[in-house]
Amino acid sequence: MTTDDRERIETLIRRWAAAVHAGDMAGVLADHADDIVMFDVPPPQEGIRGIDAYRDAWPPFFRWQAQGALFEITELDVTAGRDTAFAHALLRCGTPQDLERDPGNRLRLTIGLCKRNGRWTVTHEHHSFPFNGQ
Repeated sequence: MTTDDRERIETLIRRWAAAVHAGDMAGVLADHADDIVMFDVPPPQEGIRGIDAYRDAWPPFFRWQAQGALFEITELDVTAGRDTAFAHALLRCGTPQDLERDPGNRLRLTIGLCKRNGRWTVTHEHHSFPFNGQ
């Protein structure tokens, strides 16, 4: 992994997270593959496949987040080869009340990327929260 690749991927992910927080659909979709697979916190359990289904999954989250919820990266680590990479991150994701109730709770994010035509492209996302027994 070159430093340049790592910086490009980190920038791509931080730009994506900022777009999610802003409810910016074009920014959320940028740099994502047409055949993306996403496993998310809400259903469907079998995941979401394809850019159209990925796009359709975001409006409910944007509506919830518009009530004052945070979506901010607290930790990000990237590992990249010549044309594949993955990143894992922890995010503060919740309303102020959620975060007051459980300040240490973090959304876990794993992203898989492929370099296509010289550009890093997100091909897989996995979002999860730790199971707290409730």
